[in-house]
Amino acid sequence: MKQLFIIYLLASGFLPCLAQVQPDSGFTLVKTYKGDITDAVMDNLDNLYIISSSGQVRKFNDKGDSVAIYNQVRNAGKLFSVDVSNPLRPLLFYKDFSTIVLLDRFLANRASIDLKRYNILQPGAAGISYDNNIWVFDEYDNKLKKVDEQGKLLVETPDLRTLFPVSVHPQKILSDNGLVYLADSVNGVFVFDNYGAYKKKIGVTKWQSIAVKENYIIQTHPNEIIVYNTSNFMDVKKPIPASFQPYFHSFSTSARLVTFTNDTLRIYQYRF
Repeated sequence: MKQLFIIYLLASGFLPCLAQVQPDSGFTLVKTYKGDITDAVMDNLDNLYIISSSGQVRKFNDKGDSVAIYNQVRNAGKLFSVDVSNPLRPLLFYKDFSTIVLLDRFLANRASIDLKRYNILQPGAAGISYDNNIWVFDEYDNKLKKVDEQGKLLVETPDLRTLFPVSVHPQKILSDNGLVYLADSVNGVFVFDNYGAYKKKIGVTKWQSIAVKENYIIQTHPNEIIVYNTSNFMDVKKPIPASFQPYFHSFSTSARLVTFTNDTLRIYQYRF
């Protein structure tokens, strides 16, 4: 059975290398994947999702086993982003076709939403809400909108151009602990409650990737990880060793740094 499993991984284009322990400035390399890699995300259970150049999504569990695959890539165009903040219902956002696809934990299709049918004309970012509905930022009227799985509008903000002196162009929508974060790498992070009421702005910018965990905003920059505490307004920085490059992208959870090129992905464990 073990030989058959290895043959399966080779045929599928991914072979994780496990338990490669190489401490470097507080980072330990725990896993390496080889294959066709365009993007990747990790959920809070340490499941890894690798997106190929064709838009295929493959899920690996925390032991490195390939456990699910989503391969319905022909109907909705290029995959723009993946939100796995709820591992039981990953969200795929196809920006060019204004389409959201919701999956189950086995990456089977559970719902598909054509946002234009529900008068969201220019969706720029999308993500799962704290109450398992869906947040969408509509660039057409500059509003943050919450819809359910059927596309029904539940909440919307005023035109954000009337609230802020700058134009908001979020690359990500993040939800945690009853709050929603519009993350704009140029203008900062705009925080709303779960009913769409504006709370505050957090001036973290120029990040390569961003995540939220309780009172912390975790940012990955080309040469360092920065964790910003929203309670005391302090941040802690951890340099990323230069030996980890080259890579064209990286992201971080509270205990993992993931770096990848178009054919190699590495997962490091770290602590501050």
